[in-house]
Amino acid sequence: MTMSIKENTKLFKALSDPNRLRILKMLQTKSLCVCEITDILKLATSTVSKHLSILRDVGFILEEKEGKWVNYMINPRPSDNRISSVLSTLDFWISDDNVVISDKRKIQKIDRIEVCGR
Repeated sequence: MTMSIKENTKLFKALSDPNRLRILKMLQTKSLCVCEITDILKLATSTVSKHLSILRDVGFILEEKEGKWVNYMINPRPSDNRISSVLSTLDFWISDDNVVISDKRKIQKIDRIEVCGR
């Protein structure tokens, strides 16, 4: 399947923001709701929602409704092989970044009820 330069540019633009890379790394650890991601990134909910929308539109992530929660997760079976390739090599590029390591620690301790109940 051949992709146009425009489609390739859209994919690279999705990866061009450090917060979107952080989100991808977080979601490789576990699925999260927007409140949890917002709490870790310390950004406005609207900003995080925009980042999630960009990642979802390109095919990196999926969202799944579970009761009152909307969980975001890495797309386990993207139709585009380029997405799979990028996701499988993210560790090579950024797993040793201090911010990514710190985010991973925060994810292990985050309490969804506490974070989203504020």
